[in-house]
Amino acid sequence: MSENTQTENAGIPWEPKAQEKYTAMLSKIPLFHREITQQVVDKQAVINAQQRGSDIVEEKDILKSFFADVPKTFYSLMIRLMDEVGFDYKEFDK
Repeated sequence: MSENTQTENAGIPWEPKAQEKYTAMLSKIPLFHREITQQVVDKQAVINAQQRGSDIVEEKDILKSFFADVPKTFYSLMIRLMDEVGFDYKEFDK
C-alpha cells in the first residue's frame, strides 16, 4: 500500500514525518509479517488518534499500536527497527 493510499484509506491524515518513519519501518519488516503488521497498525493508529480527539495520526498513535499488538517473539526486532528509523519509543516501552 502506498503512503497516499494508506492515508486515504484511513480517512484521517497522517503526520508526514511519522508516516515516513512508519513506511521505512514497514519496509524493514520481513515480508511474511509485513502485510498483517500494516493492517493492524494502520487501523489501530487511526483509532488511537480518534480516541485522543485528534484529527491527525501522530507518531505516538503509531507507536502505541505497535506496543499494544506485537507478539513477544518479535519484540526485539521491533525495537531494533524503531531505533533504525528514528522512532522515539521510550515512553511506550514499559
